[in-house]
Amino acid sequence: MINRTYLKLPDPKRDHLQGRIDAPIALLEYGDYECPFCGQVQPIVGEIQRRLGDDLCFAFRHFPLTNVHPHAEHAAEAAEAAGEQAGFWPMHETLFANQDALDDESLAEYAAALGLDEVHFIQDVVSGAHAERIQEDFKSGVRAGVNGTPCFFINGHRYDGARALEPLLAAVSHPAIMA
Repeated sequence: MINRTYLKLPDPKRDHLQGRIDAPIALLEYGDYECPFCGQVQPIVGEIQRRLGDDLCFAFRHFPLTNVHPHAEHAAEAAEAAGEQAGFWPMHETLFANQDALDDESLAEYAAALGLDEVHFIQDVVSGAHAERIQEDFKSGVRAGVNGTPCFFINGHRYDGARALEPLLAAVSHPAIMA
């Protein structure tokens, strides 16, 4: 199902990207590390990335639903703090793999396991050093009509279809139909 909501394509100066920024297909996800639906869709996103290879640029933006997910904000802070040490994507994967353990002690354990500077990491998370960045992501999502997670945009157009591999892959593989 295609929604006519349009969002600016991923920005290489601020977004966390996997793939070439000049790829013909851009898939942007607004997600929450504590959201079980986001966790379920991560392997699907990975399979789409594997299948499309260099034809896909994937970006992730934070949309922590703190009213229902009490650890979502600190998990987003953890991802950003890891990103300061070039570890955003490994932390991203770790957080989704451990959605049932996102308390601060667990976040510190993940940082240690990833070889990050733990003191700097913990200071960033506890102080809210990246709160503004996370709020910018959240606000951009609200402006684009995001009201839940995961929420995808394909080449700037909101995708409201099923979060299963085949329908999402079909939409991503044929983004022209979304224009």
